[in-house]
Amino acid sequence: MGEKGDEPQLLGFLNAVLGRTGENRFTSVEILENKSLVAQAIGDKTSILDVRAVLQGGTRINVEVQLRNLHNMDKRSLFYWSREFIKSLDAGQDYKELPRVITINILNFEFLPAGDFHTCFHLREDQDKTLLTDVLEIHYLDMVKWRKLESKDIVNKPLHRWLAWFDPGSPPELVAEVVKMDNTILKAQERQDHISSDEDALLIYEMRQKAQWDHISEMNYAREEGMKEGLEKGTQEERFRTASNFKKLGVSLEIIAQATGLSVEEIDGI
Repeated sequence: MGEKGDEPQLLGFLNAVLGRTGENRFTSVEILENKSLVAQAIGDKTSILDVRAVLQGGTRINVEVQLRNLHNMDKRSLFYWSREFIKSLDAGQDYKELPRVITINILNFEFLPAGDFHTCFHLREDQDKTLLTDVLEIHYLDMVKWRKLESKDIVNKPLHRWLAWFDPGSPPELVAEVVKMDNTILKAQERQDHISSDEDALLIYEMRQKAQWDHISEMNYAREEGMKEGLEKGTQEERFRTASNFKKLGVSLEIIAQATGLSVEEIDGI
């Protein structure tokens, strides 16, 4: 959805996320292809948005797909939002020229323990919930919660159709059904089929997938090593505790050494 020519499917998705239907639907969008942000980002790495666009009326849109939990999603979202908000004001312009910026995050992990699969944040007063300004709007689409949703209404809810299409775990017959129901999803499917036949695009996809697999492998290895280290540490502590108890009872150091596997020197130092 992030390249020139992808406007119809992007509009379909944005209208679904923002709940725009009928006469309230957005009808035009400009896709901004320069998606890289300056390397002042989290971890000193270049930040890349999956989609940057401007809706009719000047509202700016950021869309990011995040496959793994780096435990910084709250600050990351605010960083992307603030960069887009600030960079939109040229020197000499008035603050009133600052645009409304909407950030949409599609997450493949559970970010917020409570709430629905679709959450949306604004700036509101704590007690009476008065909206300070509508220039900030941040959405999270939690695919983990979406998969757990028992009742999916693809007939009446466009966002349900889009997430069913996004979810690689959706049954093929469900994907085929939502493609038939929604012309913008059909265009997205056609675009995906085209990308699948593009060697360069396929290579980028495979590199991203490999990075995800490498991350999972690294996490599993670290977890296993941590458990092993913890077990060994616990066993060693238990040995010293047992040796200390034996020592208080007056058992000889040699017998304690045989019972615990500790050296006589280690036991003598307790």
